[in-house]
Amino acid sequence: MRTLLQTRFSAVFQNEVLLNSKRAAPYVLMILFAANAVLWWRGGPAVSLGWATNSDYYIFRNLQAFSFLTGMPIFNAVIMGDAVIRDFRLGIHPLVFSKPISRADYLLGKFFGNFFVLVCCQSVFILTLCVLQVFHPSQMIVQPFRVVAYFKHFFFLIVISHFLLAAFYFAVGSLTRNAKIVYGLAVAFFPLYIGYQVILLKPLPQDWRVFLDPILLNSALKGNGFQHSADFLNQYIISYSPTMIANRALVVMCAAVCLAILYLRFAFSERSARGETITSLGLVTSDPGIYFDAVTFQETPRYSKANPAVVELLPAVTRVNEGLPAFVEKLRAALGVEFRLLRAERSLIVLLPIAIVLSTLEITFYRVIPEFSYSATYASNTANTLLLFIIGMTVFYTGEAMHRDRELRIEPVLWSTPASNSVILLSKFLVTVLLSSLLIGLVGLTALVVQFARGHTPVEITPFVLIYGLVLLPGVIFVAGVSVFLNVLLKNKYVAYVVSVGTAAGLFYFYSVGSNHWLYNPLLYRLWSYADLIGAGNNQATILWHRLYCIAIAAFCLALAHILFERKS
Repeated sequence: MRTLLQTRFSAVFQNEVLLNSKRAAPYVLMILFAANAVLWWRGGPAVSLGWATNSDYYIFRNLQAFSFLTGMPIFNAVIMGDAVIRDFRLGIHPLVFSKPISRADYLLGKFFGNFFVLVCCQSVFILTLCVLQVFHPSQMIVQPFRVVAYFKHFFFLIVISHFLLAAFYFAVGSLTRNAKIVYGLAVAFFPLYIGYQVILLKPLPQDWRVFLDPILLNSALKGNGFQHSADFLNQYIISYSPTMIANRALVVMCAAVCLAILYLRFAFSERSARGETITSLGLVTSDPGIYFDAVTFQETPRYSKANPAVVELLPAVTRVNEGLPAFVEKLRAALGVEFRLLRAERSLIVLLPIAIVLSTLEITFYRVIPEFSYSATYASNTANTLLLFIIGMTVFYTGEAMHRDRELRIEPVLWSTPASNSVILLSKFLVTVLLSSLLIGLVGLTALVVQFARGHTPVEITPFVLIYGLVLLPGVIFVAGVSVFLNVLLKNKYVAYVVSVGTAAGLFYFYSVGSNHWLYNPLLYRLWSYADLIGAGNNQATILWHRLYCIAIAAFCLALAHILFERKS
């Protein structure tokens, strides 16, 4: 019997892992977490302050920030919130519940299967930081290579903290069967947690603040390290006190309570609506016969050569499937379909706000020193921060658009339509470019609002249009064009993701060590300034030619994709 129970649990667990491997959200999180690790490794305070990037304290500090700012509430809800809801939404719950499976096997298999996927996604952050120990600029301080410290703090800070939130979101989603409630609670986490810290924990002694803090943000050094010297921090070793260990035990117990409540309250059957009424059908008896008026009943005229009047009633037929107007109309229809499919991607609900917040975080909370003007500084800062998000989102959503038809098994229907290959490829290319352009516009609008709110006037639109139009938008076109070509050539989106991420990581490494020529730097990473864009420098013409060069490469990649496309017109 015990072996049978283990087999049922294992089957549900493996099925959840397999289903998540076919979803978009885990791969988006992996790309985002890896990009976040690179950004914090290269752009954090370690280089300017002399902190060792792989010291024990710096690892602990990065994981605390990752747990609260990036990895904690919202992405947890994306993976855990609809694990059970998905079965009811797809209508397969009667089939699942018809199997000889208990509530414990079903719920625990669902929970641990999705939590395993969540931990794998989060581990990309710590794996990236661990690998980056080997690659570092000359001005960065790096201690001897270490591995245990990364995974020790990762388990203590990330895995256990997320275990409680995962159990809470999983229980709420399974009991309410409403994903919107789960996402609403995830968004409300930040104000609730900050209020909990300020109102309830701040007046308490330090030990009680540590014991009752579910994320252990109160366990860091005072001043977040800025009140200590670099030599002290590089030699400082994080030791887990009995209070911190008791806190982790309390977190696990609270998670177990959430799962226990779910087990007691969960029902296999669908919830019945209140006030259900019974409808009675009144059936009438059939007539004994069928009658018609013989005088008015006439036979419909048939086509014959002797009846030319009927022929004249037929409409004239012309071909409207060729020419530029027909191409534009078909492209417009294909774009409408792609936008409707893209709107169904729930990952956008999470990714867009996170990208906007992280891209404007520095200009919101830190001092802004203007160079030419405040608007130029705001636009330059957000453009540099937004670059990694644009690369990740463009690569990912291009791959999803290229392979979504095949995964949904509607590719034969799509290919049977009288639309050319160029319509199919351009619609998928343009929808990704427009999505990234929307993100750029939202970040720019947020930056303008922040600038006005902070009183850094005058607020100018021209620097945002100039920087975003010449730096970011051509980069989006380039990345989208290359991504379409890679997906057509490799015929597997996961292989395309690996090639794209590996190429981007290699290029950013070469850029960081000084190999930064414009021929292999299509995104102009660290090759531009606002002075160059307005003609105050000597590189304005070079930048303009470089942007045309990137757009030409994107057009060439689209042409190759059109030639290599599997469907033959």
